[in-house]
Amino acid sequence: MDLCSLASGSSGNCIYVGTDQTSVLIDAGVSAKLAQSGLETIGRTLKDIDGILVTHEHSDHIRGIGVLARKLGVPIYGTKGTLDAVRGCASLGKIDGGLYREICPDEPFWIGDMQIEPFETSHDAAQPVAYRVNAQNRSAAVVTDLGIYTDYTIQHLQGLDAVLLEANHDVRMLQAGSYPYYLKQRILSSHGHLSNENAGRLLCRILHDNMKCIYLGHLSLENNYGPLAYETVCGEVNQGDNPYRAEDFRIEVARRDMASCPVSF
Repeated sequence: MDLCSLASGSSGNCIYVGTDQTSVLIDAGVSAKLAQSGLETIGRTLKDIDGILVTHEHSDHIRGIGVLARKLGVPIYGTKGTLDAVRGCASLGKIDGGLYREICPDEPFWIGDMQIEPFETSHDAAQPVAYRVNAQNRSAAVVTDLGIYTDYTIQHLQGLDAVLLEANHDVRMLQAGSYPYYLKQRILSSHGHLSNENAGRLLCRILHDNMKCIYLGHLSLENNYGPLAYETVCGEVNQGDNPYRAEDFRIEVARRDMASCPVSF
């Protein structure tokens, strides 16, 4: 099983998860050209993609879906609320309605040899979810765009081999920055985004001996930067109530507009 962030940040998100038999994209908030170039770094092409899993309808997660749908003709999976919002997004152009596949949170489904588990997230979108992917006794999850995490979130992230976890902002940078007050409050709210500190605290709850890789993703361009996110998350792990040190694991920041080093497990 392979996990590779093709792009992850506040300006665009697209994550590859695949096995030898099945390949999917989680979100498509980047151009087809960027997605293709990222896939080529892991020996894949857009023609290998069997479906697109949509977490929610914000533009940094769906911007490229229209072009990809017309180019590939693959199914687009999402909750009813998300797909209704995607259908209403005129900027995506015409998408064949037959490509849409409605899924429900906490109801696993299959694409090829991969079992997909969608689960709810707390974000200001129509009906957002994160995804856990299971195949061949291995599992990975992509969990971004959540203002808070709960025991429900933690339950869905147990026993993972790899995870891409949101570390969106540094609270002090956000509070001192140029964003208008309402936007700062939105980001800090329970329907906003995870801060670096909260990403580290969530990570402490899901670490285990066999975790292979942690990507820190969806970093804000204005209110965060890679080394700060990395050091803050690692600090939370080192100081947290867990038996681990950050250096026990491969932790890296997902690149904003190009593919990160993939992980195979």
